Amino acid sequence: MSAIISIRDLCKTYDNGHQALKSVNLDIAEGEILALLGPNGAGKTTLISSVCGIVTPSSGQVLVAGFDTVAEFRQTRSMIGLVPQELTLGAFETVQDTVGFSRGLFGKKPDQGFVEQLLHDLSLYEKKDSTIMSLSGGMKRRVLIAKALSHEPKVLFLDEPTAGVDVELRRDMWRIVERLRQSGVTIILTTHYLDEAEELCDQIAIINHGEVIACEPTPDLLKRMDQRILKVTPADALEAVPETLAGVDAELTKAGDLVIRFRTKETGIGRLLEKVRGAGISIADLSTEDPDL
Repeated sequence: MSAIISIRDLCKTYDNGHQALKSVNLDIAEGEILALLGPNGAGKTTLISSVCGIVTPSSGQVLVAGFDTVAEFRQTRSMIGLVPQELTLGAFETVQDTVGFSRGLFGKKPDQGFVEQLLHDLSLYEKKDSTIMSLSGGMKRRVLIAKALSHEPKVLFLDEPTAGVDVELRRDMWRIVERLRQSGVTIILTTHYLDEAEELCDQIAIINHGEVIACEPTPDLLKRMDQRILKVTPADALEAVPETLAGVDAELTKAGDLVIRFRTKETGIGRLLEKVRGAGISIADLSTEDPDL
């Protein structure tokens, strides 16, 4: 798949000197769902805002479908929809009017049929004549998605779309995201729910301190998450990994420790220790390490 978003050497330093992004490089394929994970303050919002044209990068380049987000901002903004985490909606407008107005802001001709179908898809049609202030928090979040989709974007950013909502609404949101993907929309999702990223996303990118430290297909990353490490300190120094451990993912560190990587679903620690002892290794100390996302 070709990349619909290409980010190259993107940096952003704010006026107060804070460097929010440090030479970020990232490609997002057309039609995929990517989870952007990281702790608060990691740079997720700045990265999203840079792609959406809300923040001007200090250096680097972002291309959306080949268009530069700074030099060709009209083309790129017309292709992007953004659902913010905050519920920012007018209180007295009706659902149908606020979605139609958002469509007009992007220069799209009025299309009542399209807007009504969008409201149907998001289970909002019965509320189309209701004012925003009369809606529940979950319904307001659906309206934000409808507004973001009103101009038929090719790329949709969802910033914590299920934060603070109940389990039932979370599942509804998952179904909405899957339908959008099937229609060809590229989706970038930020979330603190790891099960959400695992369930929905084709790729996971992890950002921390303004740097993308990992970006892999979800199955590959999950395989690595299942991996544990057993570190054995031999009583007697080893010169090399014994040949009898040839079928084990083992290496000898400079400090003389024997490090064995294994998957918990495939091999137990007890079985590994039997193999270590069977190789004639006396154990002075041992420890295990669990990977984290």
